[in-house]
Amino acid sequence: MTKKERAVHIVEALKALYPDSVCSLNYEKDYELLFSVRLSAQCTDARVNLVTPELFGRYPTLEALAAADVADVEAIIHSTGFFRAKARDIVLAAQMLLRDYGGKVPGTMEELLKLPGVGRKTANLVLGDIYHTPGAVVADTHCIRISGKLGLTDGSKDPHQVELQLRKVLPPEESNDFCHRLVLHGRAVCTARSPKCAACVLAPWCKSFQQ
Repeated sequence: MTKKERAVHIVEALKALYPDSVCSLNYEKDYELLFSVRLSAQCTDARVNLVTPELFGRYPTLEALAAADVADVEAIIHSTGFFRAKARDIVLAAQMLLRDYGGKVPGTMEELLKLPGVGRKTANLVLGDIYHTPGAVVADTHCIRISGKLGLTDGSKDPHQVELQLRKVLPPEESNDFCHRLVLHGRAVCTARSPKCAACVLAPWCKSFQQ
């Protein structure tokens, strides 16, 4: 069985197990997702979801965020860690969205990567969730770890390499939802410390389990 064939089986098993493949970050507006992902760096999505209601309640528009005092933003997002860099990036990105992109979150990798604090993980999540771009791969910690265990990648820990390797084997229209489902699976079954391999629906196609 080729990697592509195994990937299809894995995708279908995950779809059956997690039919609702939703992003675990709460947001209503496109730019809110962009900034929520920035806050999630070195922080849990659950913590971010506790912080963002106050942030977006205090600054309900992109214009308000662009004009925000960085110190005030720091105070609101303090519990997410690395709050100084995150606050600076959010305010600067809000200003750039208004100045350079007409107040809209851009829909290309090249444009997204120009925004302060935006890397490939954030850009791929935005492209997949907002623009439904085929082939978007969000190489977060769950994706990197579990893809390596499954043998869909060579075990690389480099997010860009994992992204490129997964793009070669995943059906493009399934790649974004696949990554969301791996997050759910990584929390519920294939945990980092004590994976429940005997109860895992992916065991028949998992290289780590077979070894």
